[in-house]
Amino acid sequence: MDNCSKQAKRDLGSLLPREMLGWRAEEKDHSYDFQTIFDYIDGAGEVYRSYNFKELVVRRFKKEGKPEIIMDFFDMGSSEDAFGVFTHDLEGEDAGIGQASTYKGGLLSFWKGPYFVSIYAEEETEETKDVLLNLGEAVASAIKEEGEKPALVALLSEQEVDIGKIHYFHNHMILNYHFFVADENILLLDQQTEAVLGRGIQEGKEYAILVVRYPEAKKVSQAYNSFVNIYMPDAVEPGLVQTEDMLWTASDIEDNLLVIIFNASSDIIAKEMIKKIKERIGRK
Repeated sequence: MDNCSKQAKRDLGSLLPREMLGWRAEEKDHSYDFQTIFDYIDGAGEVYRSYNFKELVVRRFKKEGKPEIIMDFFDMGSSEDAFGVFTHDLEGEDAGIGQASTYKGGLLSFWKGPYFVSIYAEEETEETKDVLLNLGEAVASAIKEEGEKPALVALLSEQEVDIGKIHYFHNHMILNYHFFVADENILLLDQQTEAVLGRGIQEGKEYAILVVRYPEAKKVSQAYNSFVNIYMPDAVEPGLVQTEDMLWTASDIEDNLLVIIFNASSDIIAKEMIKKIKERIGRK
């Protein structure tokens, strides 16, 4: 291991407390990188890799006769990806920690700056919940910088979607986890694309808004043509189709962004939402 790698691991560990309310950290932390994360997390490791994480430090806390507490501290490399991996699972109550957080069933998650933090107890009790929240507050305080959310998030309005439930991601696997589009990667998503997905309710029906930024105009045109040709071969007009459930899907491009409305209750509503988002893009 080179000196830079050693210094990086020391710096991450220095942000984490070694004791909290009687729970003490094991003497040695465990560190994982993009290649070795599967040694620690099997299936879920691909989720963190999809957000380009740089390093994971794991610290375990023990207290005799009490459930073990494990802290996973991820350096995601950017605040955008720290926010993104946080949005992968938004179940739980807001714990008021970091820049956004959730707590549910003995699991606390939050993001701040370029870091994503997950702290969980092997068994949830009132005592372990108190420890988790105190650990989270201590780590969040130790992280001095705050990060910016991805710029794409600002293209979605709280009048259209639940802002607290927006998902940010890069690839096809994560899109299908949150909203299934197709088995094949018909939107040509990869690690160079950025996407936001939001949901709203209109006339008792849930619809979804997807905005994808591609690295160049040529790629967004290819993705639009792929989507239109495969997803809406029966389009009533370019980029607009009524699906079998009698709902409407609309799509269009602006600059290097692709905008898609899924499951709108009418063609007029779908086209109006597309228009509003394109207007926001033009103002950015």
